[in-house]
Amino acid sequence: MNYNRPKPKVIVICGPTGVGKTSAAIEIAGEFKGEIINADSMQIYKYMDIGTAKPTPVEHARVKHHMIDIVDPDESFDAAMYAKMAHEIIMKLDRQDIVSFVAGGTGFYIKALLHGLFMAGQSDVNIRERLKEEVAIHGAAFLHKRLSECDTTAAENIHPNDTYRIIRALEVYEITGKSISECHEEHRFTDEPFKVLTIGLDMDRKILYDRINSRVDAMIDAGFVDEVKQLLHKGYSENLKPMQSIGYRHITDYIKSRLSWDEALLTFKRDTRRYAKRQMTWFKADLQTVWIKPEQLDDANRLIKEFLSGT
Repeated sequence: MNYNRPKPKVIVICGPTGVGKTSAAIEIAGEFKGEIINADSMQIYKYMDIGTAKPTPVEHARVKHHMIDIVDPDESFDAAMYAKMAHEIIMKLDRQDIVSFVAGGTGFYIKALLHGLFMAGQSDVNIRERLKEEVAIHGAAFLHKRLSECDTTAAENIHPNDTYRIIRALEVYEITGKSISECHEEHRFTDEPFKVLTIGLDMDRKILYDRINSRVDAMIDAGFVDEVKQLLHKGYSENLKPMQSIGYRHITDYIKSRLSWDEALLTFKRDTRRYAKRQMTWFKADLQTVWIKPEQLDDANRLIKEFLSGT
């Protein structure tokens, strides 16, 4: 083993949903004969293709992708698992002198990979089981309301139906007396195994929102409703974490007659726009990110050449 080998250089391409990360990453990675490591927490799931806007077979053929279709929708998966698996891929590619391009919009996954993940040392089976029982009795919204009282930041970023993250946040609070947001801040993700260049894609907010609305329409035209029906037919519960994600929960509500078609489409688009806004808030907090427009790929290529050459 070469202990003197420098840290691998990694290029991150991030930004809000609908901004064009996939096509930009493919163009850029192709230019440098690199490979793409997916950083979208939904694209890891099998059978969930249209609603997660996975790369097409043609796009896969242009540039090799990793961390896509790796678990079933009912399998447990989290940021720690993502960071471990993606780290191993980056190290393997580096040994082959292949540049890794981490592309996606799940900021927490990216941060966990690049800077480590605070483990809280804080895990109590008894507390966790008690919280699970409370969910079973009172519902997820009951615990989400409790979370909002002790950690407004976490509550704003965790969907009221995401029982796994709600329970985890409350578990940490009960053990440490601190919110999980405070613990993340104290940890500050200090472990840095890679040299990183982060390129963020941004565009005028109105244009982005128009693109999001059009993308939702395109998903519907591509057969998204049938995709959700097939998932339900396979036996995947609508209460599963991935089935509660944007788009899937809206279409499920339509299928189950809880929402009219117009209501489902309207809230689907609205919640996607809101999610894009939250993504931008997260990514803008990293002052090291270099922001460009999706059409400025020549600028991105120049930055990457300079980064890789060390100039």
